[in-house]
Amino acid sequence: MAYDRRFYGIDFSFDAFHGMPYMQLGSSGLHVSRIGLGTWKFGYPERQDGARLGRDMAFQVMDRALELGVTFWDTANRYNASSGNSERVIGEWLGEHREERRNIIVATKMGGAMDGVTPNHGGLSRANVLDSVYASLERLDIEYIDLLQFHRVDAQTPIEESLEAIADLRRQDLIRYFGLSNAAVEDLAAYQRIAREWRLPMVCSVQNSFNPLTGAQAAQPGVLQHCATNGISFIPFSPLLRGLLTDRYLRGRKVGPGDRLVDEDALAQLTEGDVYDKLDRLAAIAAGLDLTVAQLSLAYLLQLPAMGPLIPSASNVDQLEENARAGTVELPAETLQELREIFVAG
Repeated sequence: MAYDRRFYGIDFSFDAFHGMPYMQLGSSGLHVSRIGLGTWKFGYPERQDGARLGRDMAFQVMDRALELGVTFWDTANRYNASSGNSERVIGEWLGEHREERRNIIVATKMGGAMDGVTPNHGGLSRANVLDSVYASLERLDIEYIDLLQFHRVDAQTPIEESLEAIADLRRQDLIRYFGLSNAAVEDLAAYQRIAREWRLPMVCSVQNSFNPLTGAQAAQPGVLQHCATNGISFIPFSPLLRGLLTDRYLRGRKVGPGDRLVDEDALAQLTEGDVYDKLDRLAAIAAGLDLTVAQLSLAYLLQLPAMGPLIPSASNVDQLEENARAGTVELPAETLQELREIFVAG
């Protein structure tokens, strides 16, 4: 549904940008593209930082992402061996496209050990929250972060201390919105309670591992449902199960070194049991709709309650374009019923 606002007789519609439908981020006023871009692969492979996508290809992907309206870009300070290089590559692009800054929603994360070696260089203390944001702003070459996410919770630091740092950063317009990552229901509930009691910034999103085939991690059950009842957007990372939910790994396809799941020695484990049978069924359904397995999987996720922007990574422009199309797909009711028999409900 379009979000329309009338002002002095002018109709401003915020439902799409460059053909990509937008959605509201939680209960906030921020609107984001239904399909975003995960940038954990961005970096400088020539520096042995563990990145899979160098600057030149990353620039091509970001150029095309803007053209497609894929404008929610997710990164983290620790991506690629705690190098900060994912942020740096994005910062280089933003530095060359100053005029596009407001069109891009930059989401980054902090919390793990970074930018130093002492115990104070990790966690969610006031000191580390502030220092991490300052460092990310420098690497990203921007004046503010649209969405700052705590990469993980910190049981050793009082929540009110962390949230007061977020409040101070917001007052300085160094960050604008706040979310969590790798959080359980009890973590979200605690942050919500403290925020209400202390009148501190509320969580508007949570980024957890989730894909339609296996659902949430065992340690984080019920988070999607909690988000649905509390006005929080759920941002799933690895929504395509590390690439398994693509045409690349269908039965009989030749894979080898260079394929992610082969390189990570994970293919055998992820395809145990009846997984290939499910992939066969998905491939048949997708073909009938002129979609790929990836597009079908992403489109299914987007219809789940509380589901926020999806952030699949892309190794090249073709993958980005494939993923982006899913943001415009509306699945027929009969197809959704078929998929519910294959996928988890949430």
